[in-house]
Amino acid sequence: MSHAEQEIADQPACWRRAREMRAHGLPERGERVAVVGCGTSLYVAQSYAALREAAGLGETDAFAASEFPAARRYDRVVALTRSGTTTEVLGALRRVASGTPTVAVTGDPDAPVGQVADTVVDLSFADERSVVQTRFATSALVLLRASVGRLPADLAEQAERAVRSPLPEGVLEAHQFTFLGAGWTIGLAHEAALKLREAAGVWTESYPAMEYRHGPFSVTGPDSAVWFFGPPPPGLLEQVVATGALAVAGSGPAAESTAVTEAATGSRLAGADTGAEAKAEAGPGAGAGARADAEREPGAVDGRRRARSAGGGMDPLADLVRAQRRAGARAHPRGRDPDRPRRRTRAGGRAAAAAGPAAAGPVPPPG
Repeated sequence: MSHAEQEIADQPACWRRAREMRAHGLPERGERVAVVGCGTSLYVAQSYAALREAAGLGETDAFAASEFPAARRYDRVVALTRSGTTTEVLGALRRVASGTPTVAVTGDPDAPVGQVADTVVDLSFADERSVVQTRFATSALVLLRASVGRLPADLAEQAERAVRSPLPEGVLEAHQFTFLGAGWTIGLAHEAALKLREAAGVWTESYPAMEYRHGPFSVTGPDSAVWFFGPPPPGLLEQVVATGALAVAGSGPAAESTAVTEAATGSRLAGADTGAEAKAEAGPGAGAGARADAEREPGAVDGRRRARSAGGGMDPLADLVRAQRRAGARAHPRGRDPDRPRRRTRAGGRAAAAAGPAAAGPVPPPG
């Protein structure tokens, strides 16, 4: 098992620890906040910013650290950096206006970011050996979601199911992948796409769900898989299914996602039924195609057979765990090492050479 695969499996334990943290220095209600990061950390920043604004806690902007507008006034700046050495993040913090509080969420509190930020939130329990980020990023988002009151109580249990459950049938055979989100899940869509690009070198794209119709939809066909984080917007799932692509729509409020799926496929809902129950629903007179549809993993719609789907109600962050697993599963057959993506180092930017390997390992339980 690669480090990345082990770190993906460790996420439920990490999320429990992150959920219980009482971190100092995070934004207060009503503050105008900027959140900066690079790569995966940028996508976490985007998700957090959308969640915080939606919660009515204050205007929140997410920026690639290299694009941080230092002349703009903010009440607080949050930086996300696993290594604590990322050149662009350190540079952004140094450009923050004097007197503006800064806080860094990092996997290495002893790294240079600790000398640049006013406050450091220590997530070293979620640090990683793999270059590919998984558990650190999701643990940071769990911490941030908890801070804005947008964290399901059973999220760690959902992650455990996402680690153990079979991947949706057909996703490993697709040659082109598109991830779609809306609101806070747009960041998750971008992150899922990055994981497949990094770990497996696969053609992946990601968009706000409705933006997908304005050009990017043209690449979708029978060899594509389209994965929705959260309920698909009305009408879009039908369009995806019509191309012959595999559509995965298994997260978000169950009532919303299953309703649109039923309309798209013209079939009954699977709910959480699998195995013998699903076969029974297919009926003794059903053909092979219908039986195969009934046995399909909940959360998958195969447009080639207009197969059914179930929403399932899984939180989109837990659904990201399934996408991470898919990235690892695609890497090995393609001769890729998911721990060491091509032309990537563990810490991005010019500071990468200074960062040594992480002393990460199994995650201890919350204490």
